[in-house]
Amino acid sequence: MSRIVHCAKLKKDAEGLPTPTYPGELGKRIYLEVSAEAWQLWLNHQTMLINEYRLSLIDPKAREFLKAEMEKFLFSEDYTKPAGYVPPEEGQA
Repeated sequence: MSRIVHCAKLKKDAEGLPTPTYPGELGKRIYLEVSAEAWQLWLNHQTMLINEYRLSLIDPKAREFLKAEMEKFLFSEDYTKPAGYVPPEEGQA
């Protein structure tokens, strides 16, 4: 049986995550307030940030940047979009 949460990102009731996806207090907040759909949007955005900025997840500064961006992406409208980035058109990747 799925959980329904009021998603902080999508501003609607939606299916919640089946299990916590991130540790600590931020992870609890994500589990309680972020839908599975919004989490998938974050994963796609995170991949784009890693690729566009050529981040190494071994680098603690890169991990801190991604954590901060994750919180901004999921809980506010003020998140990083790389300069000059144009999302692919529908049907193209």
